[in-house]
Amino acid sequence: MAPSFPEDSDMVIKVKYKNNRFDLVKGEVLDLLLEEGKIKQFYRYSEDRWVTVGRDPIRMGRSRYLGRTIDVQQTNRQ
Repeated sequence: MAPSFPEDSDMVIKVKYKNNRFDLVKGEVLDLLLEEGKIKQFYRYSEDRWVTVGRDPIRMGRSRYLGRTIDVQQTNRQ
């Protein structure tokens, strides 16, 4: 079954804080919590899965990303 998406203006996102408490927050609040380093995971409805901060790529605003940094030169040498 495909996930249902709320209207963009009413979009709430499931989050898991670093203290393992769960909450529902609006998208703009999620951005702030991510910038403050308070979130461990959040649910990405478009992929129907939990995203882990620091492991999975995360878009911040329109063009910034958080996630693991990969040394492209080192990867290409292998």
